[in-house]
Amino acid sequence: MAGPSLRPHVHWAQRHRELFLRVELSDVRNPDISITDNVLHFRAQGHGAKGDNIYEFEIEFLEPVEPKPVCRMTQRQLNITVQKKESNWWERLTKQEKRPLFLAPDFDRWLDESDAEMELKEKEEEKINKMKIESRVPKDPFKHLKKGYLIMYNLVQFLGFSWIFVNMTVRLFILGKGNTEIHLFSKMIGFLCLTDSFYDTFHTISDMMYFCQTLALMEIMNSLIGLVRSPLIPSVVQVFGRNFVLFVVLGTLEEMQSKPVVFFIFYFWSITELFRYPYYMLSCIGIEWKPLTWLRYTVWIPLYPLGGLAEAVCIVQSIPIFSETGKFSLGLPNPLNVTIQFPFVLQIYLIALFLGVFVNFRHLYKQRKHHLGPKKRKMK
Repeated sequence: MAGPSLRPHVHWAQRHRELFLRVELSDVRNPDISITDNVLHFRAQGHGAKGDNIYEFEIEFLEPVEPKPVCRMTQRQLNITVQKKESNWWERLTKQEKRPLFLAPDFDRWLDESDAEMELKEKEEEKINKMKIESRVPKDPFKHLKKGYLIMYNLVQFLGFSWIFVNMTVRLFILGKGNTEIHLFSKMIGFLCLTDSFYDTFHTISDMMYFCQTLALMEIMNSLIGLVRSPLIPSVVQVFGRNFVLFVVLGTLEEMQSKPVVFFIFYFWSITELFRYPYYMLSCIGIEWKPLTWLRYTVWIPLYPLGGLAEAVCIVQSIPIFSETGKFSLGLPNPLNVTIQFPFVLQIYLIALFLGVFVNFRHLYKQRKHHLGPKKRKMK
């Protein structure tokens, strides 16, 4: 059976608007704290000067206070903050003139009235200075317009690449059943098997891919004008690299449009964007969905190198066709009096392609480390 309740040691301090009470109890359990008729009622079980027991006390404040105290428990003590109804300095804490034996000043937080006024004045000056600094920062009148534009841009791109992905997936599972003949994707990735349904990928998907990749040029413009904080070089490498393959290589050579490699290029591109654009769209409105964040900074690890490899295979397959047709090659005579064979340009582009993959891979890895890496703990 529990013994009679005891009074804990209580230390107090004040400011013009607040009262601070520090109750010397550790491992507090079942605290019951309330203010009724300007009297603070406290009852809790914890470990105090008389060991583990039930401790309680009452304090009738000198002047009116707000009826809702704020409590914060730690392992060693319990802190109570009470708001005064009027901002003034009390000559004592309790209505009774004689101070209760369990109550003592909290010298760790104790301030004289003059010191408290100085503290209050410093806080007011700090608040005024903060307001002045904020007022000096020019407000962007087009902030909401820019946010709306970015949301719509990412939404349109997401819908476009979603259509590409769904269309290709449906055709793969439906039309792919009609023929079981196996083809090699290329000598470099010969383990991939394709069906005849892949051969019309370009004619089915190209219009939407043209639209999405043309619209992607806006990402370079957004970075140039500072509308987004993404670095310029990775955006330029990705957008111009994809558009070169799409418009120059695939768009101008009918022989390349029926190649199975087109399916893999479009598929790798679309899967990557299915997570990138929704992530940025939600970021515009301050929403972070952790599973989407993880997917956005993880799926690129296998897909980005595979996409780069598919683009390289496409370039390699196009070189003999450009050599045979002579398309885009510059022969003599010409103002520069030089001969430029486009297949040689493509060979140079292959080197630039792998360098670009390395640059973007490094950039994406740094982003993944920043967003998904272990959080640094604050030093106490």
